[in-house]
Amino acid sequence: MIEATFYKNKGFISGFLIRGHSGYAEEGSDVICASVSSAAYMAANTLTEIVGVKADIAVEDGCLELTLKEANDKTEIVLQGLELHISTLAQDYDEYILCRQKTL
Repeated sequence: MIEATFYKNKGFISGFLIRGHSGYAEEGSDVICASVSSAAYMAANTLTEIVGVKADIAVEDGCLELTLKEANDKTEIVLQGLELHISTLAQDYDEYILCRQKTL
């Protein structure tokens, strides 16, 4: 199962941790894993390369964690979009994705 946790801090989403594999299909054919991974990488790249914020990013097999140095209105829009995307996928594929928030 994919577990997506969005960190909330002082009213903003300040990062996320996405880990695990959905198990929906074989590696390389799993559209759920591909959808979640693609969205997470797009959000991380948008935040760091387009918005220009500093973030700690850790990538390991089946795991991507991003923690912002400082959240703001622009970062909130990007991360709300990612959370909406993943939570919508989780509604459609609740056996394969868990989406939650954690207050720091």
